[in-house]
Amino acid sequence: MFDLDSHIGLHADALKLRSKRAELLARNLANADTPGFQARDMDFRSALESVRQDGGGLSSSTTRPGHLALGGPGADAGVPESALMYRVPIAPAADGNTVDVQLEQAAFAENAVKYQATLQFVNSKLRGLMTALTGQ
Repeated sequence: MFDLDSHIGLHADALKLRSKRAELLARNLANADTPGFQARDMDFRSALESVRQDGGGLSSSTTRPGHLALGGPGADAGVPESALMYRVPIAPAADGNTVDVQLEQAAFAENAVKYQATLQFVNSKLRGLMTALTGQ
């Protein structure tokens, strides 16, 4: 029996983690002017390693359609807590906000490029699989 997860490998989990990291970075940028907001990021390597050791698969499920995920809206569901960290500000703001807009934008752009590269790799693996199945 063919197992699609083994064919794609860790790239499916990498895509999910890259997506979660984009959410974290976007949240940081959205709160750049919020007094006291603490910028968060994730250690991508340790998050991926943690997901792979746990058997793979990020989940954010609820028991009923009307329920909210644990932590409520904006929670970092699916990201291992050990991989989440607070950003140490280079120049702390007087209001306690630790968001450095330029740093967040650079991290967001880098993450987007890596997400796209991983997505292209998954697409090529699936395209190869489709070629093998159809013989074309």
